Amino acid sequence: MTGEKVAYFQHRGERSVKHHGVTEQRAPVRVSFMIDRLSRAGTEMQLLALIRGLDRRRVQPSLVLLDGADDLSRALEPEDCTVLRLGLPRLWSRQALRAARLLRTFWQEQRPDIVQFYFLDAAHFGIPLARWSGIRRIVRVQNNLGYWRREQRDWRVLWWDRFIRRGVDVVITNSQAGRDALIQDGYRPEQVQVMENGVDTERFRGFLLPDTTKRRVRVGCVANLRAVKNIDGLMRVARKLTDRYPQLVFEVAGEGEQRAELERLHAELELGERFVLRGRVEDVAGFLQGVEIAVLPSHSEGMSNALLEYMAAGRAIVATDVGANATVLRHRKDGLIVPAGDLAAMASAIEELLRFPLRAAGYGASARKRVESTYSRTAMLRRFEDFYENLCSHPPHDDNLHLQERTLKRAA
Repeated sequence: MTGEKVAYFQHRGERSVKHHGVTEQRAPVRVSFMIDRLSRAGTEMQLLALIRGLDRRRVQPSLVLLDGADDLSRALEPEDCTVLRLGLPRLWSRQALRAARLLRTFWQEQRPDIVQFYFLDAAHFGIPLARWSGIRRIVRVQNNLGYWRREQRDWRVLWWDRFIRRGVDVVITNSQAGRDALIQDGYRPEQVQVMENGVDTERFRGFLLPDTTKRRVRVGCVANLRAVKNIDGLMRVARKLTDRYPQLVFEVAGEGEQRAELERLHAELELGERFVLRGRVEDVAGFLQGVEIAVLPSHSEGMSNALLEYMAAGRAIVATDVGANATVLRHRKDGLIVPAGDLAAMASAIEELLRFPLRAAGYGASARKRVESTYSRTAMLRRFEDFYENLCSHPPHDDNLHLQERTLKRAA
């Protein structure tokens, strides 16, 4: 049903804040998050962890799904915040006007202090509506270092994306590399805020360190089957190594649009049972527990959620030098970093972990310690709570608001 709203019980407590020695009672900041739909991909799972983990005394969330009608998205909905499903699978369709009216009514009821947008369609649809609805603080999350822009061939999409950024107050990205890319793309430096991801380390508690001397060594990768994830490159690395090291088995946990193409390549390379596309895996921690070596072969990343999970699991890791990877995983201290697209270097790094098992175990121990001390989920939640409170403690950027309103009137 288009425009289905699911209202859950909300705790509307107040928080105590000391100001010049005097304790003040303040209502929580109301934040409305908007995304296309929910899935088990990295960004969506980070958003769900954020919504579920926020201290309701400090931040009161609501969630808008541009579509959200499928069973998986519904099953993943958080149980303690209001959810609006707009049921809009295509942005420019006859249902868009009705969805816009429903969304505006929802925001008028919820009265959010901040609206935070994820992904292209949600931002393109929602940012102008948020401004029209009188919402004064607009946050956009962009973590992909502009990879979508390089693939986009429709000039109208590119033009609209440039247009709506006039209404954005703050852009959040999860890495310094992402910040640099956004500034190069035209955002003002003071607009761009780095907010690093966090991982729930408790899911990986008690995992043994990797042992690459086993009779069968599993090399694992957690990734959606998309071209940017370079699973085809990992297949070619597997073809090179499995003849030399018959104990190796490669497994990929994830699903996606590239499956048919990868299955054809799998047959062409005659990998058989030496390379397994496992499909969607519900228990990622369980998958990683059985892996000795974890590989992140991507052509592009922001701050990889999969990499944080590899580190929390204490795996021996090989990752490409993209996004925040080399900052998070210190080369030859927590694992091995190789140039993106360099399949020979990737194969050589995996081979090194096989030949030097004590080194592999040491990397795993160091990676686990680093993620627990620096990239925990708790630390991430506190960063976001502080960010929202700080954003609301300053006057909204009226210049952005007025510019957006004037431009929209001229366009109309």
